[in-house]
Amino acid sequence: MRSEHAVRAAIETHKRKVWRFGLALSGAADVADDLLQATCLRALERHAQVTSEARLDSWLLTICRSIWLNEVRARTIRRTQSLAVTPEVDLIAGGPDAETNIYAAEVFTKVMELPTVQRETVMLVFVEGYSYREVAGLLDVPIGTIMSRLSAARQKLRAVLQHREAATMRREVK
Repeated sequence: MRSEHAVRAAIETHKRKVWRFGLALSGAADVADDLLQATCLRALERHAQVTSEARLDSWLLTICRSIWLNEVRARTIRRTQSLAVTPEVDLIAGGPDAETNIYAAEVFTKVMELPTVQRETVMLVFVEGYSYREVAGLLDVPIGTIMSRLSAARQKLRAVLQHREAATMRREVK
């Protein structure tokens, strides 16, 4: 019974993290909703398997990824949708700095255009704050693969930053 309470508490604490990860995997807000729901259900069904309550967030993310790989991919629901269908309130920090929010939206759009393996790695490392070693364990790949995926993603995202800097310079010159 104790593990069930721990799992319920972990779900409540980490549901937004699981949803964001589901979004990173699928590229679609509605699929992320479904992944979150399926993850919660599976976690509650398997609460007796919990041996340690230390990293239940990692366990939830592993369940989410497993569901994505085993069920959703099999149905070929892998099309990335645009940011317009995703509620910005769940993705980008609100605040008075509109330019920062616009930039964050541009970066997020580019992240969502990355190949799935790069997208999930970027979300886990840079958004969720997991270490390379933790992400390697979650995704069941060598740590060198994580570093390679992040390097490739950084190169692709660097174009966003360079474009942004060039636009800022043009505005300053005027």
